[in-house]
Amino acid sequence: MIQRELNTALSRQLSVKIQINRAERIHGGDINETFLLDTTEGRFFLKMNDARKYPDMFERELSGLEELRAANVITVPRPLCYGSAGNRAFLLLEFLEKGTAAPDFWESFAASLSRMHDQTRPFFGLNSANYIGSIKQYNTPYTNWSVFYAFNRLMPLAKMAFDNYRIDKPVLQQLETLCRRLPQLFPDEPPALLHGDLWSGNFLVGANGKAVIFDPAVYYGHREMDLAMTRLFGGFDTRFYYTYQAIRPLEPGWQQRLGLCQLYPLLVHLNLFGGNYYNDVKDVLQQYN
Repeated sequence: MIQRELNTALSRQLSVKIQINRAERIHGGDINETFLLDTTEGRFFLKMNDARKYPDMFERELSGLEELRAANVITVPRPLCYGSAGNRAFLLLEFLEKGTAAPDFWESFAASLSRMHDQTRPFFGLNSANYIGSIKQYNTPYTNWSVFYAFNRLMPLAKMAFDNYRIDKPVLQQLETLCRRLPQLFPDEPPALLHGDLWSGNFLVGANGKAVIFDPAVYYGHREMDLAMTRLFGGFDTRFYYTYQAIRPLEPGWQQRLGLCQLYPLLVHLNLFGGNYYNDVKDVLQQYN
């Protein structure tokens, strides 16, 4: 880690002289390096990546974290600053200690998510593009969810996959056909504030025994997207779904729309990793074509 340049950059961004005493590398994702910093101003969480590849990624992530924090219904780490040191981009956040799950952890998590989904806007989308993983996520506002989902989610990634030889022409045509059918498949709902990438790797148990969410891909969308994402890689505890359904019931047929909502993250993973995600995408398409 470029400690001297980082000391200077953090001091400038926070308007206080900071000296990093120790930087402990901790588990991160596929894109970012992550560190626990012990400094003269306390402990912080630091993310770093290549500023040349992702010049605005951390700016967008900071904005998304602030959007979630503004809802004030679930714990989100406070973003402190972003910037660059040498050719490395960084995002500095408060460091939140892990704890032991409270007995009602899943019920509380579901209740908090339902309150987050109560936050709305007159449109689906966001005021700027951001990222899901390392892929640009377009958020051009639309008042119709099906149009938003087709033009900002499915078709950009379908085109990317086709251009990079991840899918063939018949699969691309199936995706185009599905997009034309979306208005008949989705029930009308108001835009909801979404985490956007809510799987088991993007939450932890905080010191108070309740959920902390992070690494978002925020936008205002159909709330079934968040619920479907929680089911994609193993799923959450069944108490989470029972509680959410009791507080803010999903429209009838939501189980049959899980694959439809999971198609977007599957296309993300297909573009990033290839492999078996091709078959997963094809399996979903067969359900709806």
